[in-house]
Amino acid sequence: MELGLSMFGDLSYNHDTNTFQSAQERIKEILEEIKLADEVGLDVFGIGEHHRPDFAVSSPEIILAAAASMTKQIKLTSSVTVLSSTDPVRTYQNFSSVDLISNGRAEITVGRGSFTESFPLFGYNLGDYNGLFAEKLDLLLAINKNEVITWKGRFRAPLEEQQVLPRATGEGLDIWVAVGGTPQSVMRAGRLGLPLIIAIIGGMPIQFKPFFELYKQEYIKAGHDPAKMRIATHSHGLIGTHGQELADRYFPLYAEQMNRIGKDRGWAPYTKEQFEGGRSRDGALFIGDVNQVVDKILYHQELFGLTRFLLHADVGAPPHKELMTTIELLGTKVAPAVRKALGK
Repeated sequence: MELGLSMFGDLSYNHDTNTFQSAQERIKEILEEIKLADEVGLDVFGIGEHHRPDFAVSSPEIILAAAASMTKQIKLTSSVTVLSSTDPVRTYQNFSSVDLISNGRAEITVGRGSFTESFPLFGYNLGDYNGLFAEKLDLLLAINKNEVITWKGRFRAPLEEQQVLPRATGEGLDIWVAVGGTPQSVMRAGRLGLPLIIAIIGGMPIQFKPFFELYKQEYIKAGHDPAKMRIATHSHGLIGTHGQELADRYFPLYAEQMNRIGKDRGWAPYTKEQFEGGRSRDGALFIGDVNQVVDKILYHQELFGLTRFLLHADVGAPPHKELMTTIELLGTKVAPAVRKALGK
């Protein structure tokens, strides 16, 4: 099982000045964090796309290109690319360029996006939310397989014998599909034989088990090789030496971010009880000491049959120092313990 982490580039908020941390400062921190993730032997790093004042990163591929030049082994992916509101031709070109810079370490994780700011920003209609993703995924997959492409759809100008360059190394880019628990999205990924990552960030993870089973059924029914099946989860987490002390320190930052987003979505205020429930074995949060996180990763691996786990580590903008500690512990303590338990 691959182990790694993902981030969105959350910006810390200064209540005295009513301002967010500068994007420039946070991006510098992110690059230091990716470099450390590579040095401690983690398998993959993902960075997400947002178009809001509380996040630093709007273009994952730019960050990944910078990271490619300072890392050696770690896979570099988006987490996610909002494919519905971008152009698949340009997306492929950008990530194939990252792939060439990194000597074949680039991936794309595509999703429909739980944040919708990119739709009006780039001139797309939210009413076409589902259709846009399906059509653009079809085009991206076609480009990934074919250097010269002829294609026609509803939402983009047709392509007639167009050459898409540069080409990624090997047989093409790994393209993962990220879902939040929509059956149709899970089934589509299975039918297409694409690797699947499910974001489990709340509730009880066991409730997601039917989605994994549905994916496996569709994958096999479509004739894909079960030995090549790849399944992952992405969950919020932070790791420290003393789990409860870390949790008590982190809760105000985490709750503030949940409430900032929840205000736009009509959520009730986030409570300490929710937070602690999420930290329990049956909850979705990986916030605690090394042993707690190891046990929970192994529980999820047994529950879902995971081939990859990503710890999403910067919700609410915990300090850079704590993120560096999390990365170091994930790579030097958690990952070896998980691999040993799995006989790897």
